[in-house]
Amino acid sequence: MTAITVNFNSIITLTDDDFYQLCRKNPDIKFERNAKGELLIMSPTGGKTGNCNSEINADFAIWNRQTKLGVCFDSSTCFKLPNGANRSPDISWIRQDRWDALTPVQQEKFPPIAPDFVLELIGATDRLQETQSKMQEYIDNQVKLGWLINRKARQVEIYRTGQPIEILDSPKTLSGEDVLPGFILDMQIVWN
Repeated sequence: MTAITVNFNSIITLTDDDFYQLCRKNPDIKFERNAKGELLIMSPTGGKTGNCNSEINADFAIWNRQTKLGVCFDSSTCFKLPNGANRSPDISWIRQDRWDALTPVQQEKFPPIAPDFVLELIGATDRLQETQSKMQEYIDNQVKLGWLINRKARQVEIYRTGQPIEILDSPKTLSGEDVLPGFILDMQIVWN
């Protein structure tokens, strides 16, 4: 999605609670915040991207219900990363023991934790380079596995901690590897 960056830093510095309240008081606007404290105003997705996100998220939710290994999140969830950024991946997952280590207040607001897994789906108005930078930021902030899915190019970039980015052309499936044990995403729901 296209993001508009607004820098209020010379006027006001938003605390974590200020940012949370800003988001709560403006529920129709999707905000993120980068590590520099700049606000990012995100545009909504289109129909095809929203449908694809929903279908992929359903597969994650079903797998997670069966395995009971963690907690799944949709694109409405904002996480406070270790570098200070507030980010909302399209789909994310956190191992249960890591989630349970957070206080109820931390779980309720913007959890101060990097997910174990993130997925970003490139939409029609997304800028590839910006989304690639966001994926690298996730990995630099303790995310273990990330998938950047580019439907138009029929490519998937796989990001892993401490490894080079792997690019797959038109894969039939994606494996959750040791981060999401037993999870396989059938890419037909993405390519169709």
